[in-house]
Amino acid sequence: MNNWVHDLPIGWLALVVFGFTYSIAAGILILVTVLAKGERKLAFKAFSPGMLSPLGIVFGLFVAFTAAQVWTDSERANTAVDREASALRTVVVLAATFPGETESRLRTLVRRYIEQAAAQEWPAMAQGTATLRFAPPSLVEALHLTLALTPSSEGQKNALGGIATALETAFEARRQRIIISHSQVNVVKWFCLFVQAAVALFATALVHHDNRLTSVIAMGLFATGVATAVLLIASHDRPFSGEISVGPGPLLQVLPEAKT
Repeated sequence: MNNWVHDLPIGWLALVVFGFTYSIAAGILILVTVLAKGERKLAFKAFSPGMLSPLGIVFGLFVAFTAAQVWTDSERANTAVDREASALRTVVVLAATFPGETESRLRTLVRRYIEQAAAQEWPAMAQGTATLRFAPPSLVEALHLTLALTPSSEGQKNALGGIATALETAFEARRQRIIISHSQVNVVKWFCLFVQAAVALFATALVHHDNRLTSVIAMGLFATGVATAVLLIASHDRPFSGEISVGPGPLLQVLPEAKT
């Protein structure tokens, strides 16, 4: 789906999805009604209602298959952001082992990195344009500063190793969330989902073509189910886009401890 669809508030997204689905259902119903004449009407009447069950099952499998990717991406995105926040908190806490200018500098770099991530990387991830081409300068400087330190005690030596490990974890978590930000349900999956839904709607119209009210009710119910499934998937399709998305909240929670 296009970016403008994912950027819609949930209310407007629901209106677009339900409106589009009901329009397709109405078009199919009108088409079947127009075609149900003469020999075609007899052929439509001979269509077995038993076909509706397997068609519905296949559509349900398509929904489950597509939703599985969406839920996995969302879980991975949350995990990556939580890992990144936890690693940065570790840096802030262990920085106290090097009181004075070193501690102040590490906290400033962590704060700067979080502010840049929230202000620049998150909007880019929402648009799917975030890239790993450049490493974040603040995090790189923090790692260089850490590796240049000379510990004066066993405690500082252990803390130094912990800070370096935490910074490496933050780098990896950032890489993961940027990669995940490019993940989405591809065109083929959407196409197959919509085609299967249209086939099931067409079959429903064929089965009930001789009773307009029953046909409207049956197709309306199935179209509502289709729209609900599509809305659920579309609203979670891109983990960092839309009203329901993974935000920088866990990172921002580190900010109070990162201040000097």
